[in-house]
Amino acid sequence: MKYPVSLSLRHKGKVIELDAAREMVVLLGVKGEVIGSLPWDFVIDQIFAYRKVDVVGAQKEVRSEPRISLAFRVRYNSPEGPRCESRAGGIGGGGLFIESQTPLPVGTRLAMEFSFPEKSEEWMPAKGTVAWVCPKADQYTFSPGMGIRFTEIAENVRDRIHELVKSTQNIGHAA
Repeated sequence: MKYPVSLSLRHKGKVIELDAAREMVVLLGVKGEVIGSLPWDFVIDQIFAYRKVDVVGAQKEVRSEPRISLAFRVRYNSPEGPRCESRAGGIGGGGLFIESQTPLPVGTRLAMEFSFPEKSEEWMPAKGTVAWVCPKADQYTFSPGMGIRFTEIAENVRDRIHELVKSTQNIGHAA
């Protein structure tokens, strides 16, 4: 189903398409071109992340996997694609954001390895799926790219991510 945007002055003329078969929200430009897409679970997570709780004593919905903004190197390839090297712009226990001028389509499976700045010679492997794409920089991301949801990751690698996220958040709270 397609829904024209008419009340939002910044986005008037664009169209939101709900693709129930793939459980995707697709944003179309004024000429019908695909601007980007997000899976329903990401949209739902965003609603939970920004909602206000009115009930006294109720806890606010929080992500099960916190994440941080961090620039680090990542190498990746899809089963049929060449190996690419890029920069990641953020990470959490559930996935990472890979900066790319040509993001891969949602649903693409990737094999990847990444290296944190403090030990740049050490590469940690993981597998994932493109969960959402940002074809151009916007108010939420500084670079175009793709959000990757981890599908296979060693427990010790996930533990390292959690430690990094926790230590970075602690530094932010101390400042």
